[in-house]
Amino acid sequence: MHPITAKLHWFLVLFLLTTGTALSQNLLQFMQAQPEISSIKAIDGNHFFNQCYEIRIRQPLNHQDTTQGFFLQRVFVSDKKADRPVVLITEGYDANYAAQPNFIHELSPMLEANQLCVEHRYFGKSVPDPINWEFLTVENAARDHHRIVQLFKKHYQEKWLNTGISKGGQTALAHRSFFPNDVSATVAYVAPLNFGVEDGRHEHFLNQVGSDECRDKIRSFQREILERRAQMLPLLTDYANQRNYTFPMPMDETLDYIVLEYAFSFWQWGHNCNAIPADTASTEALFNNLIRISSPDYFSYQGSAHFRAFFYQAARELGYYGYDTQSFADLLSLQSTQGYVNQFMLPLGTSTTYCDKTSRQVDQFLKSDARNVVLIYGEVDPWSATAATVRKRGNNHKIVQEDGNHATRIGTLPEQKREKLIRKINKMVR
Repeated sequence: MHPITAKLHWFLVLFLLTTGTALSQNLLQFMQAQPEISSIKAIDGNHFFNQCYEIRIRQPLNHQDTTQGFFLQRVFVSDKKADRPVVLITEGYDANYAAQPNFIHELSPMLEANQLCVEHRYFGKSVPDPINWEFLTVENAARDHHRIVQLFKKHYQEKWLNTGISKGGQTALAHRSFFPNDVSATVAYVAPLNFGVEDGRHEHFLNQVGSDECRDKIRSFQREILERRAQMLPLLTDYANQRNYTFPMPMDETLDYIVLEYAFSFWQWGHNCNAIPADTASTEALFNNLIRISSPDYFSYQGSAHFRAFFYQAARELGYYGYDTQSFADLLSLQSTQGYVNQFMLPLGTSTTYCDKTSRQVDQFLKSDARNVVLIYGEVDPWSATAATVRKRGNNHKIVQEDGNHATRIGTLPEQKREKLIRKINKMVR
């Protein structure tokens, strides 16, 4: 080899080695050099990672018109190594859990990956001031994530995977449909794809899920609560007063809604049918089981305060579920539950009209263009009633865990199915 060529060769080797080292060691310097990042705080993270940070990224309120202003979005960056894949968690709500020292997404160790957890706009510490609800859209959230991916791909240049749970799963699928090339793969857990504020499929699901015996027992329990309305209302009033709960509807109707919510909540979290008290049980025993499964705070101003932004999104784009009142019509104090989300659940002073455009876009993407998408659902989870459908071509997979609920994850799958899926996901990001 010519001496000059040899020198150039060793210079190139040295450059690549030192650059690789710099990438793994200089995440902090990289972030400090980005004008979009306004604050950086080192935090204690899971021991799997080498360094963890809580940062704020300056985002446009309206990505289509930056003259509308900006807000700061909270992001948690957990660094493994610059030449490893990235797991991007598209949280649907606040991301307070990501500040806990031991937090790690199950996919990160499975892939030996870096991890970015993005708090959703208008939640937690990512709330604009003042709040303009007009800009809380699925597309703006997708553009938030796109901007973060483009920023951090300067540092993490290997393949990316986005993922989320429930509403976070919806968010991941929407991000992928707007920006299909941002990431190489998507893993969405228990993510619904609704087409109406009261989609209608959940009620049908609840009339078929589980065994006839269990559904009959739930229905009998609900009716017994309503038949003892006179005894239940004082208990509910005391419970609410002790917690300073107030409600957007009369206490009679509050009891109705808690009872109607019971079946959905029961199946969502996979409760034990044998634990439902018999109709002959004491009023206190019945009431305690009711509020344990279907907590009154869900309908209170105080308990649902941090979900109000979600309900705005549900009423505007994401959709939600309704209630089947047929089995209880003779015992309910309310005339109808239709329109309850818009009437009772939205942020005070707001109103909106539903449009299914973005849900249809996600649906079309999954059925026509999706590649490397994994959908994971639980068999008895009512959100599976509106589970997304993904085309078989394109290395896509839809998995439904038998008897699984809303807590279904890769780690809860049977061992053989779990190991097979992990291998498939690893191939997607290699």
